[in-house]
Amino acid sequence: MPARWLPWGLLAALVLTQICYPLTEGDARARLTVVTVLLGVAFSLVHALLARGPRAAVALVLSAMAGGFVVEAIGVATGFPFGSYEYSGRLGPRLLGVPLIIPLAWTWMAWPAWLAALRLARRRAARVAIAAAGLAAWDLFLDPQMVAEDYWRWRDPSPALPGVPGVPLGNYLGWLGFAVLLMAALAATAGRATAGPLGSDAPALALWLWTYASSVLAHAVFLSLPASAAWGAVIMGAAVLPLLLRPRLPA
Repeated sequence: MPARWLPWGLLAALVLTQICYPLTEGDARARLTVVTVLLGVAFSLVHALLARGPRAAVALVLSAMAGGFVVEAIGVATGFPFGSYEYSGRLGPRLLGVPLIIPLAWTWMAWPAWLAALRLARRRAARVAIAAAGLAAWDLFLDPQMVAEDYWRWRDPSPALPGVPGVPLGNYLGWLGFAVLLMAALAATAGRATAGPLGSDAPALALWLWTYASSVLAHAVFLSLPASAAWGAVIMGAAVLPLLLRPRLPA
C-alpha cells in the first residue's frame, strides 16, 4: 500500500470498529473502546507524519499526548479543571490514576480539530479558538457516553446540562480551557508544518465529519442518549458543518 493511502486504511479500520461498538456490551465493549482509541491515535500520528512531517507529529505528541496526561493527572488529583472525578479501572492500566489510553484520545481528536480550523480561518488566534471549540464540543458526546458505560464518574455531577445527568457543566468549561492551551501549544510547536490547509488533509477532515455524524446517530438511535445527541448535534455542528461550505482544498 503506498504511504499516502495508509491514513485512509487506518480510517476505514477505525470506522468499522466504531460501527461494531453498539453491537457489543460489557467487557467486550470496553476492549473495543481501547482498540478504537489505539486506531484513532495511530491514524492521527501517521497522518501528521506523512502529510505534515516529523515536526508536526512531534508537536502533536508533546501538546496533546503529554499535555493530555498532565492535565488528566492534575484533574484526578485535585479536581481541577474538570471537577472531582475518578476512573473505574475498566479502560486498562493506569498511571497516577489516569488510564494510559486517555491521553491517546486527546491526541486522536486534537489533530483533525486543528486541521479543520486551518481550513476555516487564516489567523492563528482564530484557528486556536475554532479548533479548541470543536474539540471541547466533541466532549458533549464523549463524556455522557463514557459515564453511561461506567468508565469514569464525577463525585458531584451538578449542575448538568438538561437531559445529560452525570456530567457537570464545569467539566465542559475545563475542556474548553485546556483545549485552548493545547491548540496554542500545537500551533507554536508545529510552526510552518501546519501553516495552512493542504489537499493531503482530506483523510483527517473525513474523520472529523464522520466523528460528528456518527456520534449524533449513535447517541440518538443506538445508545439511548437523545439529549446528548441533541446538544452535540447543535454545538459541535457549529464547529464542524462549516467545513461543508468551504471550497475544495488545494492540491
